[in-house]
Amino acid sequence: MTTTSHQARPVGAVRATAPVESEDEYRRRRRAARRRRGFRNGLAGWSFIGPGMILVLGLSIFPAGWAFLLSLQKWNGFSQPKFLGLNNYTRLVTDAEFAQAVTQTGLFVLLFVPASVLSGLFLAVALNRQIRFIGFYRTAIFIPFVASAAATGILSTYLFSPQYGLVNNVLRVFGIPAQGWLEDPGQAMLVIAVMSLWGQAAFTTVIYLAALQDIPNELIEAAKVDGANPWQTFWRVVWPELAPVTVFVTIWQVIGAIQLFDLVYTTTRGGPLDATKTIVYFLWEKAFKGLEFGYGSAAAYVLFFVTLAITVGMVVYARRKNLEAF
Repeated sequence: MTTTSHQARPVGAVRATAPVESEDEYRRRRRAARRRRGFRNGLAGWSFIGPGMILVLGLSIFPAGWAFLLSLQKWNGFSQPKFLGLNNYTRLVTDAEFAQAVTQTGLFVLLFVPASVLSGLFLAVALNRQIRFIGFYRTAIFIPFVASAAATGILSTYLFSPQYGLVNNVLRVFGIPAQGWLEDPGQAMLVIAVMSLWGQAAFTTVIYLAALQDIPNELIEAAKVDGANPWQTFWRVVWPELAPVTVFVTIWQVIGAIQLFDLVYTTTRGGPLDATKTIVYFLWEKAFKGLEFGYGSAAAYVLFFVTLAITVGMVVYARRKNLEAF
C-alpha cells in the first residue's frame, strides 16, 4: 500500500496568482527604465565631452569674460583694479596710435588677402594634373605653411636685409640700387605681406586643389565636346564650382590677416616708425609692455567685434549671391 504526500485541495479553493499590473503602472515602470538607461547613456557621453568642455571653458570662455571685465578697468597687474566704465573704449577712439595700427592692418589685409587667394588658385590649377614628381611639388609648396613664425621671420631678415640680404645682392648684380625693405617705412609692410604670402599660400592651394579634384570629370569632358577651349572651360565650368570655396578661403584669410602678429614680432617689432604696427601688436604692446591690461583688453574686444562684423557681412553677402560656403 502506497501513500502520497499530496493532499486533496478543498473544493472551492482558489489558486494564488500575481496581482495584475495596471496600464498606468506599466507605463510608469517603462518611463523609469528609460530614464535609467538615458542617465547611463548620458553619463557615458558626458564622460567623453566633459574634458573638452572643461578645456573650452577654461581656455576660451573664462578668459574672454575676464578680458571683458578688464576692459572696463585700469589695472597694471599689481595694484588694485580701478573701475573706469567705457573710458578705455572712448580712449581708443581718440588714440592716434591705435588709428595708425588700424590703418596698417587694413593695408596688410588689402595686400595679402587677394594675393593669397589668387596665388593659391593658380598653384592649385597647376598642380591638378598628372605630371612627373607631382607629389614632390605638392609637398614642397605645403612646407612653408607648417614652418614656425620664428623660422619665417629669420628667413625674412636674411632675404631682405639692406646690408647683406640676398634680394639686394641680386639687385646689385643687375645694377639696381639696394632697397631698405624692412627698414624702410614705405616698403616694410609690403615685405611682411610677401613673407606671409610665402607661408600661407599653401593653405589656399590645398583647399582649392581638393575642390578641383571634387569637380566631376563629366563636366570638363562635356565642355570640351562642346568646343570650349581651356580658358572658356575654366570660366564657364570650373570657376562656378569653385565660387563657394573662394568665399570660404577669403573669409579665412581675412580673419588671419586682421590678427597678424607673429611675423611682425619676429621681424620689425612694429617699426620702422610704426609702419608695421598692427592692431594685435598694438594691444600686445599696451598690455604686456606698458602693463595697461585694461586698455589692451579693450583693444582686443574692438578687434573681436570688427572681425565678427566683417565675417558676418561676407557670409550674408555670399548667401544672397547663392554662394553657400558654410
